[in-house]
Amino acid sequence: MKERARFAPSPTGPLHIGGVRTALFNYLIAKKNGGDFILRIEDTDSKRTVVGAEEHIKDSLRWLGLKYDKEPIKQSERKSLYKKRVDELIEKGLAYYAFDSSAELDKARADSNGEFKYNYETRKRMVNSFTVPVEEVKIRVDRGGYVVRMIIPEETTIKVNDEIRGSLSFKSNELEDKIIMKSDGMPTYHFANVVDDHDMRITSVVRGEEWLSSLPTHITLYDHFGWSPPRFFHLPLILKSTGQGKLSKRDADEQGHPVFAVQWEELKGFKESGYTPEGIINYLALLGWKGKEEREKYTLDELIESFESKDINKAGARFDIKKALWINHLHLKSFSSKKILSLSEQAKILLEKKYDVDECEEIVDLIKERLNTVFDVEKEVFVFVSQPKNYDVDAVEKITRNTIYDILNFCKLKKELISEPLSLKESLISFGSEKGISFGNIMKTLRLCMVGNLSGPDLFKIIEIIGYDETLHRIECLINKI
Repeated sequence: MKERARFAPSPTGPLHIGGVRTALFNYLIAKKNGGDFILRIEDTDSKRTVVGAEEHIKDSLRWLGLKYDKEPIKQSERKSLYKKRVDELIEKGLAYYAFDSSAELDKARADSNGEFKYNYETRKRMVNSFTVPVEEVKIRVDRGGYVVRMIIPEETTIKVNDEIRGSLSFKSNELEDKIIMKSDGMPTYHFANVVDDHDMRITSVVRGEEWLSSLPTHITLYDHFGWSPPRFFHLPLILKSTGQGKLSKRDADEQGHPVFAVQWEELKGFKESGYTPEGIINYLALLGWKGKEEREKYTLDELIESFESKDINKAGARFDIKKALWINHLHLKSFSSKKILSLSEQAKILLEKKYDVDECEEIVDLIKERLNTVFDVEKEVFVFVSQPKNYDVDAVEKITRNTIYDILNFCKLKKELISEPLSLKESLISFGSEKGISFGNIMKTLRLCMVGNLSGPDLFKIIEIIGYDETLHRIECLINKI
């Protein structure tokens, strides 16, 4: 059977990074086995649906490159299918109509000190098709306002294998007869989820561990219909940076990083914070999975090739924004210069005002090692298009002014060497030996001239690229400043 995995979010808000990881693992399982990745929007609860959430989900997947193979499926458009399946269970005697009012249910809970379960022990004391005469059941059904509950068998152990957690078992007596159709005629999450997975021939269900408690209900539904269940994978939680508790939006805010892939309303996503989709996909894959190879950087295609579902971890994975930034750095420096420029339109504009295409790409090649986010591109190329606006005062103060004057004046005297960086370097070494000036201080002084601080790409490459006139100009500027 062809592998088919689905990502099935509810449009009740923006897509959290934890949901993105769930989508990614579904995608990897599908593609690893040459199968289909399907997007299903579980929008049966119209009261909780948030305007714009569905598009945010699609935009997030689109930016990340997680392409679904079919047109997205919306549960709200499949009402007739669910009704047919509900009727099937009623006819089999595996589901029933329940007419209990809210007041009657509240009383039952109060009488049991909050321990009430609607199950085999209590269902025949409630208002449902077991206790209401047959003729009246039909009248009440025609009138509407009822729900449908599925029967949970009594004194049964429900067994299921989870691909991550192994063999699991649940006592049926601890479960309720779950509602499978609400009073508005829409199915509940549990029912629609199972019916759709069967109808769509889903072979693998990857979801968060918070759904483990729903697993016995879903398995019971598969048994009621006589269907074979898919493989289940319940992913570990993504934990906050401390390792204690699930990562929340509040935790992300406190740590100063996004929690969404793309922007939601006024809240920036990883995209708007300068991360690349390649970097985020790579990092999320490592949250709960580790390949056999000793490596950290993967493209999406490499992840598909290396991914084995048996290597998914059981334990929760701590979200480390520094590690995410490092992974993003690895991808940025592996990109072609052309691609990097395409990511930073402003940097591209700045460079193309002064340099031809080859020179632009040469400059970007020089700064790759210094890039952590896309925003760093503009900051780093600025060195090549404009003189420093400010100088690192602390750096200047570590070198005597006389030394700085000597170095800069020597460079002015040897200005013919500026266009020959290698010769300039050799000349400066000789000069330093004669004057008793360390080559380190010479380099610091020149770097201050060129970039305003003590960090940056190869100094002599900067001099070579910005050229004779600009180099002399920057020397004069620093001399005038001190």
